[in-house]
Amino acid sequence: MTVWDRPEPPTRPVPLDRERIVAAAIALADEGGLEAVSLRKVAARLNAGPMRLYGYISTKEELFDLMVDEVQAEILPEEQPGDWREALCILAHRTRQAVLRHEWLADLLGGRPSLGPNGLAVTEATLAALDGLADIDTVMRAVETVSAYFTGAIRREIANLRAERATGLSKRDWQRAHGPHVTRMLATGRFPALARAVYDGTDVDAEASFATGLDWVLDAVAAKLTRPPA
Repeated sequence: MTVWDRPEPPTRPVPLDRERIVAAAIALADEGGLEAVSLRKVAARLNAGPMRLYGYISTKEELFDLMVDEVQAEILPEEQPGDWREALCILAHRTRQAVLRHEWLADLLGGRPSLGPNGLAVTEATLAALDGLADIDTVMRAVETVSAYFTGAIRREIANLRAERATGLSKRDWQRAHGPHVTRMLATGRFPALARAVYDGTDVDAEASFATGLDWVLDAVAAKLTRPPA
């Protein structure tokens, strides 16, 4: 029996339910990442005995599943988008915004599908937007392709944010600190393509880079969806 199907035990003596447990776990994760979450720490935040939580959740992995599904409610569009491209664009941007609010979510993206009610609703809304545009295999590959892009882009952005905190250096400070080394290496002439990127390329922020890459991926998906059958 999954965590979604298992009934909750009585709430006495301390009022307790999965909603309160998940809220406490998300608060801990928002403060200190997934490593700050354990059933013992969640129980302490709720002033409950740790063993009581096992009546609601069997493992930490189940707790993570519940946490992810709770945040999926923030990703679910408020209304059905007008077309497939808008639907996938909204999915990507709302996922990025949710991860920026709950950084720990980046560590749980890209695994097995979320089977909670909110996760299933997100998947349903996404697939419904592409329904009838192509055969189901093509639709699934389109969704997987866009998901692979934004998952990777979001994880890279979070990795950079974590590096800034760990080193105390912003992206620009890090570039200044390593600038002399990079300049010496480029002066050797061994890396002409990289030199053009460094000296001629336009530096854009994470949001602009994310949006541009997403547009390019959606253009590629559009070409597949509109291609006439062979």
